[in-house]
Amino acid sequence: MVLVVVERDGDGTLTEGSAEVLAAARDLAESLGVPVEAVAVGEPGDLPDDLVKRGVGRLHLLTHELLDDGSPSCLGEALAGLVADLRPAAVLAPSTDRSTEAMAWAAAELGMPLATACTEIRPVPDGTDDTWEVTRERAGGILLEDAALTAPIRLCTLRPGSPSPSETAAADEMTVHVVVPELRASVPRARLVERRERAAGMTLTTAPVVVAGGRGVGSSEGYAVLEELAGLVGGAVGCSRVATNNGWRPHADQVGLTGTRISPDLYVACGISGATQHWVGCMNARSILAVNTDPEAPMVTRATWAVIGDVHEVLPAVVDEIRRRSGR
Repeated sequence: MVLVVVERDGDGTLTEGSAEVLAAARDLAESLGVPVEAVAVGEPGDLPDDLVKRGVGRLHLLTHELLDDGSPSCLGEALAGLVADLRPAAVLAPSTDRSTEAMAWAAAELGMPLATACTEIRPVPDGTDDTWEVTRERAGGILLEDAALTAPIRLCTLRPGSPSPSETAAADEMTVHVVVPELRASVPRARLVERRERAAGMTLTTAPVVVAGGRGVGSSEGYAVLEELAGLVGGAVGCSRVATNNGWRPHADQVGLTGTRISPDLYVACGISGATQHWVGCMNARSILAVNTDPEAPMVTRATWAVIGDVHEVLPAVVDEIRRRSGR
């Protein structure tokens, strides 16, 4: 079998990243002639109904009080025990911070290698050993590496943005297997200190348009016109690391390697030079519009379109024109 570690949003629904991993797992399992099964933490909720529609016929639910805080170390230890019992051909998980850390703990417990940030997994045809080929992101995503993964059980995390999955039929039935793992209290683990509700409305990861500002915006007050533009086009406001370092915007708004990776239809980069760590966060945008005074800035040279000019002159003109055309 191919076992998939799935994550859920705060409302209990399957995350988009988990749905992509399930799609990739289905294609992989079909080539191997094995089924896809899933593993999650906590109460089942509506997850079984969602999974069965995606061709998954068995869900393993990990239940333990030490898992309630979402500690990756505890999840990794629990996952290692389940994998040792099931002996799947592969274990796939979304390439999120939590799942990647949990998979690292599991790999250490099992004494097996882990391939992280994979974009493609290829079983070797008619192979006589346990080697598969993988393509994965390196250097924050600006490089792709082709590597060989040799292990009796292949552990991989997958980056979002996989190719569109093939059609799949729903599973005939769903079996829920409740597992109470044996967890050692001595294992170091993170502790939940506080929960904060996610802000309502559009987010960086869901917005079709992201309007982001960097050093060229100049101040926290300078983001007012970016917020106005984002509101007019149904988007969200982001920023570069310099803006968070200067206290102009919260870290939750940061786009980049140390912030959020996004893939909107349009990314409007205002006064952002386009250093590598920021480019990693926005390079999956379908189109990029750069507004900058420097025609040689990396963001300008990489953008789909560029406007050479001052953000505080260009954006108000754009906002006025949108309002004129829309009659607002």
